[in-house]
Amino acid sequence: MNGTRNRLRHYSTASTSHFNQRILNLKHASGAAKVDDALQLFDEMLQRQPPPSIIDFSKLITLIVKIKHYSTALSLFKKINLMGIRSDLYALTVSINCHFRLNQVNYGLAVLATIFKQGHPPDLATYNTLIHGLVLADRVFEAVELFKKLLREKLCEPDQIMFGAVINGLCKVGHTSKALELLRFMEAGSCKPCVRHYSTVIDSLCKDKMVDDALQLFAKMTEKGVLASVITYNALIHGLCNFGREAEAAKMLRDMEEKGVSPGVDTFTILVNSFCKQGSVKDAELAVQAMVRRGLHPDVITYNALIDGYCLRGEIDKAKKVIDRMMEKELVPNIITYNSLLNGYCKKKRIDEARHLFQEIQDKGLIPDVFTYSTMLQGLFHSGNPAAARELFNKMQAKGQAPDIRTYHILFHGMCENGECCDALVLFRSMGNNRLMKDIGLYTILIDGCRKCGKHNFAMDLFDELILKGLKPNVRTYTVMITVLCQEGLFGKAKDLLRKMEENGCLPNSVTYNVIVQEFMKQKAFQEAEILLEEMINRGFSPDSTTFSMLLHLIPSIGQDSPMQTIIQKLTSIKGSDDRMLDSISGVIT
Repeated sequence: MNGTRNRLRHYSTASTSHFNQRILNLKHASGAAKVDDALQLFDEMLQRQPPPSIIDFSKLITLIVKIKHYSTALSLFKKINLMGIRSDLYALTVSINCHFRLNQVNYGLAVLATIFKQGHPPDLATYNTLIHGLVLADRVFEAVELFKKLLREKLCEPDQIMFGAVINGLCKVGHTSKALELLRFMEAGSCKPCVRHYSTVIDSLCKDKMVDDALQLFAKMTEKGVLASVITYNALIHGLCNFGREAEAAKMLRDMEEKGVSPGVDTFTILVNSFCKQGSVKDAELAVQAMVRRGLHPDVITYNALIDGYCLRGEIDKAKKVIDRMMEKELVPNIITYNSLLNGYCKKKRIDEARHLFQEIQDKGLIPDVFTYSTMLQGLFHSGNPAAARELFNKMQAKGQAPDIRTYHILFHGMCENGECCDALVLFRSMGNNRLMKDIGLYTILIDGCRKCGKHNFAMDLFDELILKGLKPNVRTYTVMITVLCQEGLFGKAKDLLRKMEENGCLPNSVTYNVIVQEFMKQKAFQEAEILLEEMINRGFSPDSTTFSMLLHLIPSIGQDSPMQTIIQKLTSIKGSDDRMLDSISGVIT
């Protein structure tokens, strides 16, 4: 009897060793065949008598999880349980992770309940999985509350992974200051922050337009002996470039190289993109050359930035040459590549070429996205093809591509600019009571469209409607409405609205003042125009060229003692005004 037991024990040990070796081989394998091989091995393990332990099965299933086949992993755990092999804490934790990855949060929490029912006290790995999963599912505040509970009740000692998940979650929902507080808490505790924690907060500060604060944190990090990574530098370079501080970004690039941190393709792509947005495509090309000299290969994102840069400058043919370069490098252009080129064609009103490219995109098997359709709509409207634009909008919806708010802005603006404001209003009403009906931008476009079509009553009705809905007009909405009231001869109401917008916390800008002053001068209401001009100047705003031109024509008809003469003389001293216009005015005065 003892001999039989020993033989079974030896057989089981040998079997486990055999499976472990095959699992290890799979771990180092790659490609699609890896999943099939893993499933074949699982079936062999399941048929073995006695079957391997849950530990061996978990090792194999973990490999499947690492290649993101979460549903497969869960189905395998289910098969094991049906065979009577009970899951341990590790297996249940892996299951929780799979459910969270599949956005099945409630199922994941149900597995947690199973852990408690089976008498397994959750360990650090389980809590890490829960917190990371909640952050992943955009339930950050629940993750933070769980984290606080763990600290308060001392259920476990948080490690760097847990702190990192919470910091990432706080930054994700825009609570960078709280993330910074948690970073300070780590610095004062036994679990010190590493470069990953600092980089997350630095990146979030840069995205919050607090680049100087990010630089200060970077300096403190290095003072503490924490070495910056390429991710840290990329965040800072990106932040600096977004604020036009390319010189500091270039210095940061030199600094990282001096510190032995090699810039990657992403680093140079940030610079290329920044130069292109500024219109300095020549500098962007130099940055590409610099990365190639370092043995780096520009990727699709790098080339897309270059293409967009050339298109923004209207140099479409040069953009097409960049696409040729891409293809020579065996890089396949994506929808973003073609969107930039399409945008370039539309802005140059080369609508036939834009239409050809739009068809080519589909012929290549690429699916036009909402940006593709919106760009094409704008091009058709600008080229005076409103019927074709409306037809494309209908096709877009028929193909299941939902328009976004930008699409609707383009649609309604295009219809109004082409004299179709009544049709635009009908379409607007047909949209029903959804979020689009509460978009102040759409209301402003329609109000302005009605104004241009001479339908001032419709414009005033729309303005009253948005107020009744509790929407807050922006400065453009008020400016358009003031124009409408002035054109209707309702100057008292126009002035009242100017005061009302300030009371509502919306300060008039230069455009608002120029509009109302011009309208008053058109109606020869010079006294009111003088008051508004003076108010405008005192607020630091300058009359635009149209207002100046109107003043020029007005000067001969006003007396030397008129307050308007004093105002015009004051204008000659305003810094930043059009010098030639001021010279003309000065000449008339003298």
